[in-house]
Amino acid sequence: MTTSFEALLPGTERALLHRVAVAQSEGRAPSFVGAVVRDGALVWSGSRSCVDGHAPDADTQFRIGSLTKVFTAVLVMRLRDEGLLDLDDPLERHLKGTGVGEVTIAQLLGHSGGLAAETPGQWWERSSAALRPELSDVLGERPSLRTPGRGFHYSNPGYTLLGSLVEEVRGVPWAEALRSEILEPLGMDRTTLDPVAPHAGGWAVHPWADVMLPEPSEDLGLMAPAGQLWSTAADLGRFAVLLAAGDERVLAAASVEEMRAPASPAGEGDWEGSYGLGLQLLRRDGRTLIGHTGSLPGFVACLWVSVEDGLAGIALANATSGPLTAAVAADLVRIVADAEPRFPEPWRPLPEAEVDEELLSLTGPWYWGTYSYGLRLGPERSVVLEPLRGAGRRARFRALPEGGWVGLNGYYAGETLRAVRRPDGSVSHLDLGSFVFTREPYEPGDAVPGGVDEAGWRGL
Repeated sequence: MTTSFEALLPGTERALLHRVAVAQSEGRAPSFVGAVVRDGALVWSGSRSCVDGHAPDADTQFRIGSLTKVFTAVLVMRLRDEGLLDLDDPLERHLKGTGVGEVTIAQLLGHSGGLAAETPGQWWERSSAALRPELSDVLGERPSLRTPGRGFHYSNPGYTLLGSLVEEVRGVPWAEALRSEILEPLGMDRTTLDPVAPHAGGWAVHPWADVMLPEPSEDLGLMAPAGQLWSTAADLGRFAVLLAAGDERVLAAASVEEMRAPASPAGEGDWEGSYGLGLQLLRRDGRTLIGHTGSLPGFVACLWVSVEDGLAGIALANATSGPLTAAVAADLVRIVADAEPRFPEPWRPLPEAEVDEELLSLTGPWYWGTYSYGLRLGPERSVVLEPLRGAGRRARFRALPEGGWVGLNGYYAGETLRAVRRPDGSVSHLDLGSFVFTREPYEPGDAVPGGVDEAGWRGL
């Protein structure tokens, strides 16, 4: 017997709405929208407004600022997956004449290219794009501040370069690629470059008085790939599903997982985390969140996804500063995860085709020196090697067509694990990047580098 838990419990919904209400009140936001996605579906949205009877809903557009960067990163990853570029390619190979062509595409995605954080001249978010008609106007005379690859330095112009890269390689405007390759396949018809009613207006709230001032809404021009988009809580929920599990119509799960892996430290800030390929990575409340924050004059936004919990939290507000959307989006995930923890999938045996006696014979305890490890089978002939006692290096390995496995995470990412056999065909040991794992710790006659003392184990 099974029970459906598609809807949230009333107590959970009240806690979520209370969090949004506190955020709108304490953040002095004209309006605030929150939403939760669970297991691929929008299961809750709520809002508060300073105008009675005019609270926005999950279909109301807000400007999402730098959340746009994640969309641009997905477009770049699609080009990589199609073999049109490599992430280690220097920019100059595909986009000529920028003056920063030695920076790699991966470095631009992860903000480690050493480029300046902002454009020269006027505050680009509040000034006309006509002031920056060419890439040279976006980059200025001193586009680089440090050696590429030496550290994290957030760069808005870097994502302008990535948007121009998409246009150059794809042969269509960035906005057209975005629409046809991401928005239309995912059904995100309320995500646009310019506002489409119903949409919120952007406001600046006076820091020392309860009064407001409308903020301008500029077309960002070449800077659009860094922060142009307007979207809704419902549409961002659809995008969250892509970031959690991939979608073959847009980007494969393996490529999304690659985006979620740390590419560089996050630098200074009030949170502990790092940055992947177009995604911020955050550790909060004992869980890993992936997504992005966003802000433009009049708006702040955040989307966080907890892949392990199957949850996403979305927070949107229309004030230049004050509302803590990043904290709220994380809290929405925490509230649901704590109140209604995810049910694990039922245990099921592996498919018969994925198991044979040879694989089974490799499972169980292995020893690297005196460190004890366990090897167990996973789906599709994958294996997991994990410490049996204390701390150690745990890693997942994908089966290789030619035999053996390649590491997918942690210290052993990219390293090859193989079973080394004796002349009679029996397994002598496991070799993992030159580390030898044997069935017994320092057994005489085993293939232990340096050999084993012939006197064997002894007491004091």
